[in-house]
Amino acid sequence: MKPPTNSEKNIYQALKRIFLLALPYRGRLIAALVASMLGSLLWLAIPLGLRELIDAVFDQGNRQLLNLLTLGLIVLFVVQTVLGFAGSYILDWIGERIITDLRMKLYRHLHRLGLRFYSGQRLGEITSRLTNDVASVRNAATGTLAEALTQTIGLVGSVGLMVLLNWRLSLVIFVTVPVISLATRYFGSKIRTLSRQVQDRLADTTAVAEETLGAIRAVKSFAREPYEIERYNASTETLFNTARKRVLLSNLFWSAVGIVFMMTMILIFWFGGTEVLAGRLTAGDLVAFIFYAFNIARSVGGMSRIYTTFNTAAGASERIFDLLDQVPEIDDKAGAVELPAISGRVEFRDVCFAYEQSQPILHDISLTAEPGEVIALVGPSGAGKTTLLNLLPRFYDVDSGGIYIDGHDIRAVTQKSLRNQIAVVPQEVHLFGTSILENIRYGRLDASMDDITRAAVAAQAHEFIMEAPDGYNSMVGERGVKLSGGQRQRIAIARAILKNPKILLLDEATSSLDSESEAAVQQALDHLMKNRTSFVIAHRLSTVRNAHRILVLDKGIIVESGTHETLILRNGLYKRLYDIQFNSYDSTNDERVRMSDINK
Repeated sequence: MKPPTNSEKNIYQALKRIFLLALPYRGRLIAALVASMLGSLLWLAIPLGLRELIDAVFDQGNRQLLNLLTLGLIVLFVVQTVLGFAGSYILDWIGERIITDLRMKLYRHLHRLGLRFYSGQRLGEITSRLTNDVASVRNAATGTLAEALTQTIGLVGSVGLMVLLNWRLSLVIFVTVPVISLATRYFGSKIRTLSRQVQDRLADTTAVAEETLGAIRAVKSFAREPYEIERYNASTETLFNTARKRVLLSNLFWSAVGIVFMMTMILIFWFGGTEVLAGRLTAGDLVAFIFYAFNIARSVGGMSRIYTTFNTAAGASERIFDLLDQVPEIDDKAGAVELPAISGRVEFRDVCFAYEQSQPILHDISLTAEPGEVIALVGPSGAGKTTLLNLLPRFYDVDSGGIYIDGHDIRAVTQKSLRNQIAVVPQEVHLFGTSILENIRYGRLDASMDDITRAAVAAQAHEFIMEAPDGYNSMVGERGVKLSGGQRQRIAIARAILKNPKILLLDEATSSLDSESEAAVQQALDHLMKNRTSFVIAHRLSTVRNAHRILVLDKGIIVESGTHETLILRNGLYKRLYDIQFNSYDSTNDERVRMSDINK
């Protein structure tokens, strides 16, 4: 016998991991398997009952025995059906429970993975694994276990009873089984490969749809609907062609199996008839034998179907377990402690960082921010400003050096306790497609309505919220599409105020707003930054001037540090950037200039 291939080993490993999920429900599983096994054994007894019934009529002419056997067969059928129902229902329940557990486990794991993982993945691909792939695995995790048991019992039992009835006639069916087994192994490997490809193509199609619909404004503004429709159609056609190959192979397999078994049954009818004529077999024996032959055909066909299902599920489960095997880049260390309530002192000590080893972003960054201090970060695009902020809540870990909050190494405390005391207000605010109320409450889930209202008032958001059709219960639309940019920013600020952090990170929070919105948002930001250690990537001159210190970054290095006035007198990079900015707006004397203009 040939040893299992690497492909088959992968199937066994994947399916083993699926069935391990059933261990918490082992009591139900045992009950279901016992019910299914008893049902299978009763099914094997039915042909023997039919044999006795037929012989009672044709050989003995015993009407009383006929009535008794008929009643017994009815009882046998009912009991077998009840046992089969119980086994199937319990196993289906376990299967649904396993898949639910797997979905929750996968989703929980996705939240543990860091931003570096997501930066290299398409959201549609991840969504497809969470939905389509898990749905494919369900088929292997539900009835297949019971079916494998019942088909095995049916196959072994039928073969044994056939040999007892007539060993010569049994040789006909024994020639068929090895042929089917070899065909199953060959076709199963091919189907598994195609099933994996189908899942990959399905993920690609999902990703195209999600990306396009998520950027529907850009699509419409460039009038690219025909292009995107064609792109989706092309992806869907690729999926269809791959699925067509899998369907073709599956149907070829089942057609071949059908032909082999029909030829076998014809041979059994012919040879069995000659055995009856020769007196070596009764009519009842022949009927029972044919019944067992059909049972073997059903069992082998069922085993082949199970193998095909396992191959399909294995292709999907490989993709799921590839995701589950991703090691979180950022994780709580063993012995990590809760970060206590902090005052907000932040230290960067000789911090170096690179997204890719060959392209370092930050070099030996050292700085200290005292509680309540406002630190502004300016510099050319790509200088490392946003990267520096991303390190503080441990969205990424430093390559060397360390970051300390009130003397605590942030790698030695739990992520949750660290991030609970830090708030981020980015340039592009993400709002959930729920109500304004729920979006603000996201800052503190147990907040009362009074708390939420006070936060909205402080964020200059209460007035426009009350003008909305349903006030705080008004829906914001997908990603906040029903709100203006300034309104979205103020909702985000209200959310940060409600969180009440000690450390605040503002990443270009006003850079894309018009003058009127900027004034309202800036007023809200001034309230938010009171008594908080704040790091501000500055694109507004007013924010830079109000900062306690300005750090000028260039190529990942802090090249200057000081107040606005001292940096102007120093006549360095900041002075040159300021002159470029000031001269660009000298004709209007507009002090609301964008620091982004000097980054170009």
